[in-house]
Amino acid sequence: MIFSYELWIAYRYLKARRQESFISVVSWFSLIGIAIGVATLIIVMSVMNGFREEMLTRIIGFNGHASLFINENAKQLNQSNIEEVVLDIEEVRDIIPVIESTIMVSAGKKSKGVFARGFSLKDFKRNELLFNSISSETFKNFTYDNSIIIGHKLSNYLNLKAGNSITLISPMGLSTPFGSAPLAKKFNIAGTFDLGMYEYDSSVLFMSIKNLRDFIGYKENQIDHIEIFYNNPDNSELNSYKIKKKLDNIEKGNIIIPWTSRHKQLSSALEVERTVMFIILTLIIIVAAFNIISSMIMLVRDKESSISILRTIGVTDKSILKIFIIVGSAIGFIGTLLGLIIGLLFSINIEKIQKFLEVFTGTNLFSAEIYFLSNLPSKIIFSEVVYVILVAFVLSFSATIYPAWRASKIDPIKVLRHA
Repeated sequence: MIFSYELWIAYRYLKARRQESFISVVSWFSLIGIAIGVATLIIVMSVMNGFREEMLTRIIGFNGHASLFINENAKQLNQSNIEEVVLDIEEVRDIIPVIESTIMVSAGKKSKGVFARGFSLKDFKRNELLFNSISSETFKNFTYDNSIIIGHKLSNYLNLKAGNSITLISPMGLSTPFGSAPLAKKFNIAGTFDLGMYEYDSSVLFMSIKNLRDFIGYKENQIDHIEIFYNNPDNSELNSYKIKKKLDNIEKGNIIIPWTSRHKQLSSALEVERTVMFIILTLIIIVAAFNIISSMIMLVRDKESSISILRTIGVTDKSILKIFIIVGSAIGFIGTLLGLIIGLLFSINIEKIQKFLEVFTGTNLFSAEIYFLSNLPSKIIFSEVVYVILVAFVLSFSATIYPAWRASKIDPIKVLRHA
């Protein structure tokens, strides 16, 4: 039990007098170091969590939780009955047949290779990520024949807007007596989408599945694959295995790829980077903890006389140990609390801070061309915040043990003899 006199003495030791100002400065540096370490850890972990979630949410929402490729030589399975089989599985929320092709767009003197994706209007509306990225006017225009939706960054690059026409050039081409000639056709821009991911916003366009099928020369009802959406994306591997097993009982040769396999390298890289950053930034707290050891040792040396007097009036070794543990822990606790407040405030308002710094410096601090996302994301996971606080406090507390033990072992007779 910690008695009131121990707290009072610890409080007196924390308040440095004029002749102890250097010790106070070192203690302040220790406190600030822990605060910076804790705040940095919380901010970086929140940004990395937000970055990972935003990346995966957009990638999964764009490509589906799994992609099913039907065996081209299948006789018993086709687009119609395979949809019935897949939708019969409880974990499956939705399925969307898709056609994809790389084509070239041309407008004025500018041209660019893009990725075209074909959906039916019904399926486009069911994809929440895509549908929420466009306006109601854009979707209304998309219902007209020969209409396409392009990314807003692609629109800016080509200097186009809704209502303009654009020329698409198919890679298949037309067969002529003189060989293959590229097939070019004009389409109207229904509007633009903004997924907040540079790769998609700058190089993808959407069109109706019928228009794309006719444009690239596919047969009627031909598709490239079926995108599958699960109720729980985290279980995509298990659910995909169940679907594969069920389809194999009907006819073998179908391939299903869950998002965890398709984007395994990206997910693994983000996880490794997150772990490494946590270890590196924890070193800041460790350095601050060493500062606590230094300041505590200097405090003990400076207070040897007063410690000896306390011992002579009956204060036990255990109480001296407690006093200096309280002093060091108070520095760690206050620094951790300050770092927590700064880290949470910074993480919550990180987008506003980003914009302020960009206006203040006149530079783009978070370029979408480099970081894929248009905005700096942040997601606070409170279990991680608690873990950071515990790490900081444990390190701070551990740093006080040796100096406090040294203080409790001071021989008052030797000190007072040489006083």
